[in-house]
Amino acid sequence: MSVEDAHSSEADGEAGTPADHGTLYVVGIGPGLPAHMTAKAKRVIESADVVIASSLYQEFLRDDGTLPPADATDEDGIAVREDGTEQEIVRSTMGRQIELARAAFDYVREGKDVAHVSGGDPSVYGKSDLLFKMADEDDATDVPIEIVPGLTAALGGAANVGAPLCNDFCTVSLSDKWRGWDEIEEKLRAAAISDFVIVLYNCWRNYEQAVEIVREERTDDAFVAIVNDAGRADAGRNGESEFITTLGEATDHDEKVSGMGTSLIIGTHETETWRNDDRTYLVTPRGGRDVEDF
Repeated sequence: MSVEDAHSSEADGEAGTPADHGTLYVVGIGPGLPAHMTAKAKRVIESADVVIASSLYQEFLRDDGTLPPADATDEDGIAVREDGTEQEIVRSTMGRQIELARAAFDYVREGKDVAHVSGGDPSVYGKSDLLFKMADEDDATDVPIEIVPGLTAALGGAANVGAPLCNDFCTVSLSDKWRGWDEIEEKLRAAAISDFVIVLYNCWRNYEQAVEIVREERTDDAFVAIVNDAGRADAGRNGESEFITTLGEATDHDEKVSGMGTSLIIGTHETETWRNDDRTYLVTPRGGRDVEDF
């Protein structure tokens, strides 16, 4: 059998997953409010036998009606949906990720579909890599895993300020929990030199240092957007907001960098502002195109 035939057989269910297994869905819900969640994400969460989600995301999903209300959930986390079906709701916390990954594998082996909820997109600083790591660690090759993408902060924040990502861009997390600052600095410098629009995640960690590194390679008049809780309106930790400044003045506005929900979008020499009667936008033209190039 050729490699292509082997892949085809696995895709058709002729090999791999036992017939009595469920599926582990890693579901991105974007900022968490219904307007920014895909129809597939909503459908998967509504139909899952088990939903693993933090208290905040459970709150968002209950307000939307995607999860049953709290008063329909007993002390063991068993909720009854309007159609009479039962759903187990499991609270996720940072300190329980390994435990919950293993629990998810067990649920799947019992024949249950599991929706493991991640904010934003699960593969953009989300939960996807942990679940694959745990599956490898536990030799869970019998557990089917499907990623359901979601709207990440870079895209939500960019939409709030206009069109700053229309040319090449990259994302850099400032969290040094799993890697050293030297590595982060190297990536920041390379991105700045390469003229990428840079979206900074986890700005509550070392964002002033990050800005100073980019300033060494980029002019101070480059535009910067500081975006908080994109897509969450007043439901986020600090409230949705956006503020346009310049690279040279970005660190003068630390009161606007309010926590894990903050992203910085650092423009290039091509990024410009455009204003209509409503407000000011950021735009990065693709390759400097003029209207006649379209």
